[in-house]
Amino acid sequence: MTDNKTCGSDPPSPDPSTNDALAPHAEGVHPGASANAAEMREANAAAQAVAHASGILLKELHELGELGEVYALFDRVWRPDPTRPPITREFLRVLALTGNYVVGAYRHGELVGAAVGLLGAPVGRTLHSHLVAVDPSARGQHIGLALKLHQRASAIKRGIEAITWTFDPLQRRNAAFNITRLGARVVEYLPNFYGPLDDGINGTDDSDRLLVCWPVGLSALPDTESIAERDCVIALDRGDDGGPKIGDTDARLLLAAVPLDIEALRGHSPAMAGAWRKALREVLGGLLAEGAHVSGFDRAGWYLIERTGQ
Repeated sequence: MTDNKTCGSDPPSPDPSTNDALAPHAEGVHPGASANAAEMREANAAAQAVAHASGILLKELHELGELGEVYALFDRVWRPDPTRPPITREFLRVLALTGNYVVGAYRHGELVGAAVGLLGAPVGRTLHSHLVAVDPSARGQHIGLALKLHQRASAIKRGIEAITWTFDPLQRRNAAFNITRLGARVVEYLPNFYGPLDDGINGTDDSDRLLVCWPVGLSALPDTESIAERDCVIALDRGDDGGPKIGDTDARLLLAAVPLDIEALRGHSPAMAGAWRKALREVLGGLLAEGAHVSGFDRAGWYLIERTGQ
């Protein structure tokens, strides 16, 4: 694992997938990039397999009508203040025109998922995945995995080395997917990254995020050994009332819990949800700032954090 401020190579490993032609503009973006042919075939095949199993077609989007469907999908998923949409149709149009990543997942001609990414710095080496969403009616069908694997195959074709994105560290399912399923590495804790969002997912609390990095040259799944079997000290636990309980943070191997369903908690107990956000910021954010790193996430809702040099 690299230090907490960099996005390097040599991480754990994911699984790949998707189906139609990748990035029409990609070949002109980085004329010097030459993807490894075997790696490209593996990435495409893995993406194809998951997309096929999910019964979807993945395609790059450019037309205003298609981009309007993406805007509508994001609106259904995030349920934002109408004056503050996650992204506009017009900006999607610009991103598509300039060779960035705008892809939709279709089932029987209906858009059921979409992903938007921007080429980042270092130029030609990083893609930042800004938004990924699956329609509520199509969740649990591996469409999100198909979109991420399509991103990976597209990045390899462009000669890009890594994909970055942010996610809410309190979202247990997202943490398990990003860290355990894909093998993305936590780079940094970002307090209140977007400011208050006031939407159907984030509520009105601060928008803390974890920045993660996913090197694309991966082929195997990461080690999914249950971290409950490790000799760890609990730095953040779930109290008897369901709220956070901060413990010892000085050990070398530490566990930090998250709520089992933060979205539901934000709905019925915003004060407790806010307490969880503050506690995780203090424990996980504080440890990362000191140089510790996240080396795993148990699907039961625990971050495994390791101090170095102890």
